[in-house]
Amino acid sequence: MRRKSAGDAALDTFIYASLTIAALATLLPFANVFSKAFSAEWAVVSGKVGLWPIDFQLDTMKYVVTSESFLKALGISVFLAGVGTLLSILLTAVTAYPLSKRHLPGTGAILVLFVFTMLFSGGIIPNYLLIRELGLMNNLWSLILPAMISVFNMLVIKSYYESLPESLEEAAKLEGAGNLRVLFFIVLPLSGPVLATISLFYAVYFWNDFFHPMLYINNPSLRPLQLYLRDIVMEADTTQGGVEKTLDELMNLTPEGIRAATVIASTVPILLVYPYLQKYFIKGVLIGSVKG
Repeated sequence: MRRKSAGDAALDTFIYASLTIAALATLLPFANVFSKAFSAEWAVVSGKVGLWPIDFQLDTMKYVVTSESFLKALGISVFLAGVGTLLSILLTAVTAYPLSKRHLPGTGAILVLFVFTMLFSGGIIPNYLLIRELGLMNNLWSLILPAMISVFNMLVIKSYYESLPESLEEAAKLEGAGNLRVLFFIVLPLSGPVLATISLFYAVYFWNDFFHPMLYINNPSLRPLQLYLRDIVMEADTTQGGVEKTLDELMNLTPEGIRAATVIASTVPILLVYPYLQKYFIKGVLIGSVKG
């Protein structure tokens, strides 16, 4: 085995140190928020909560997750992430398939148009006017339809399709399969890693999207979780989120604790998705990005 040179060892040390610092910078604030969500009221108010909960309690979290407003916002975010991801991955996969066939006439010009829209967008005001003229204000489809296809994701899937052996499709067509059957029964089942990875990208986008709901959604009953979280952060100091509470709850809860519990409750669902799809990341993205 070749021994590392002093330069390689120094470079490895620098990389590990940088990654450790980046990991700590990411995890420590989250650990502090987590601790505040489960610490006693007196510890949160006095500012003594650090990285570990003090006088562990579940009242604040129970108060947040049983709130009718929170549950309604959670349901809307689950709908956006579920329906939006399903439609987006279907549209993206179907769009990428014909563009991966270089023998088809016009694919190059169409591809240029797609890339152009990726580099130059219409801007916020034209998009807002378009949504308003389409009558989609205060409509959840205003958050799904404009984001149903990402050109970058489409290019990754297209590259993955191009890495698949053409002999598979040729064999299926010799057996009498049409293009749609080849796509849905041959190509898509073989594209599991890249589809899983891109699905996670879409799901995270729809779950975390804050800017577009802020533009297009004014009805409080249609707030997704990110808008609800914004309202909690802005209003907790005075009304504790505008959610229902009793006098006993007010004695045990703090605005900062409610904010922390809401952040944790809104983050955990999407974090739970990562372990199931993480194994597809390297294979899906690398093979999709670099043609084999």
